[in-house]
Amino acid sequence: MTMIKRVWWLAAMIVGSFLCTAPLQAAEVQYQLSTHILDISQGRPAANVDVELYRLDAAGKQENWQVVGKGTTDKDGRIKTFLEKQAGKDNAGIYKLKFLTQPYFKNQQQQSFYPFIEVVFQLDGSSHFHVPITLSNFGYSTYRGS
Repeated sequence: MTMIKRVWWLAAMIVGSFLCTAPLQAAEVQYQLSTHILDISQGRPAANVDVELYRLDAAGKQENWQVVGKGTTDKDGRIKTFLEKQAGKDNAGIYKLKFLTQPYFKNQQQQSFYPFIEVVFQLDGSSHFHVPITLSNFGYSTYRGS
């Protein structure tokens, strides 16, 4: 085998080895909306709270809310996977997050005033939106986060 053939063979082996062992990387899915619940009465994130996402369909004079997502807060009180960004899809509209808080407080063996909390907001543009709440068993607050 000539020197040139040996170099080509060695290069082919190295490249082939790299291609066969390199991990396949899937395109990272991006989402436009996230939420977070901080239980201020406990001073920690509210884990395992079910949250539903609705979009307003204002056809004619009838207002209908359509469920477009559901999730449960993780150990950090977060849901990061609402409204997947897709090429050619516009997520602009009026939405509401419905936080099902009563089961959370029952699990904490606490009485609560709000069986659920609904936060209505409007999305426009393609930037990321974060809608968190601070929560106690007798009150809550919300704001547009980052």
